[in-house]
Amino acid sequence: MDIEKMSMNMSQTQLVDAVSTKVLSMAMDMAEQGGAGLVEMMEESMMEMPEVPGLGTNLDLKI
Repeated sequence: MDIEKMSMNMSQTQLVDAVSTKVLSMAMDMAEQGGAGLVEMMEESMMEMPEVPGLGTNLDLKI
């Protein structure tokens, strides 16, 4: 393999690595935003629940 082909292969490999890293970074950012939105939504739903004494303290099981 000559130097020119090796250089082209290395450049292509570097480009593929750079693009893959960028896509992964974007996916991680989107997942982080989605997680933050989910946490915010859960916190809001907790604030909306009326305070009822004893709510959620008992669990009925039938075996």
